[in-house]
Amino acid sequence: MAEQILTIKEVADFLKLTEKTAYRLAAEGKLPGFKVGGSWRFKQSDLDAWIEESKTEQKK
Repeated sequence: MAEQILTIKEVADFLKLTEKTAYRLAAEGKLPGFKVGGSWRFKQSDLDAWIEESKTEQKK
């Protein structure tokens, strides 16, 4: 099965953020993403792992 790749708009919707905030977090390296031709893309599995890691860090 192919890995699902999300756009910045889809990530913003998924995380309930504005596109501007999602873009800023990606540019700062706080969201796990990569650029393709100047546009941000995100692997769904990377985002899921990032969410779980963030939850664990908050419990500390």
